[in-house]
Amino acid sequence: MKKLFLTMMVAFSTLVASAQFMVVTTISQPADSAEWEMNNFTDNLGVGYQVNDCCVVGVVKSGDEYDLFGRYYTDKGIYATVQAPTEEMLDNLTVGVGYAFNMWKSLYVEPNYTMGLKEDESGERDGEFNIGLSYRF
Repeated sequence: MKKLFLTMMVAFSTLVASAQFMVVTTISQPADSAEWEMNNFTDNLGVGYQVNDCCVVGVVKSGDEYDLFGRYYTDKGIYATVQAPTEEMLDNLTVGVGYAFNMWKSLYVEPNYTMGLKEDESGERDGEFNIGLSYRF
């Protein structure tokens, strides 16, 4: 049992030592009469783990719940993204594309366009343009 525990600890520490984590957020625009506040930047805060050079998986806050997200990066900084809540995933799945623009060292500005896969009651799928930030360490 000690050998198994020690082997798991060595494997986990090697995984963490060579890993690249990232903190992501989507900036939400305030309502018409409201002012910009810190919660406009922290409402959609999340953490991602870069599995390899092109794949990122993570969790992001969405209101009071948490969503799972995944990204697939190309070598040009363009990425495809998918995000889904932990409950009723297929009904609320969101897909999109974006571009990660390196602003300064490990800080990236990420304009993206996302759209729900399922149509609403009127039979339309409204997409939205977002501006995101990410910091990789």
